[in-house]
Amino acid sequence: MATIFSRIIAGEIPCYKIAENDKFFAFMDINPVAKGHTLVVPKWENDYIFALEDDEIAEMMVFAKKVAKAIEKAIPCKRIGVAVIGLEVPHAHIHLIPITTEGDLDFKKEHVHLTNEEFLDIQKRIVEQL
Repeated sequence: MATIFSRIIAGEIPCYKIAENDKFFAFMDINPVAKGHTLVVPKWENDYIFALEDDEIAEMMVFAKKVAKAIEKAIPCKRIGVAVIGLEVPHAHIHLIPITTEGDLDFKKEHVHLTNEEFLDIQKRIVEQL
């Protein structure tokens, strides 16, 4: 059975897509820790990021860096925090989260609630920076 991320990549589940290439896909988290919270995933299923080959991890991080630079230009923040947790969905992924303090990366804090219009506005602002 395909993961929810594979179904998003295949277009079976709608998302707020930020970027993609032949190997990776970036889309906004629908339960964001902060405005602009984006996920970067490989287009193939792999449960654990450190099970990826060295060149795959390197390429994924370079792709994530481009997305992070766009988020940083679009969303007021000091920098983009990076988190790799990997327990909630069995598909390797990187969280890119705009932060101002270290506490902004706390996944236990109340998440941001956005309307569809707010998601679309943030998506547009990030995509314009790519």
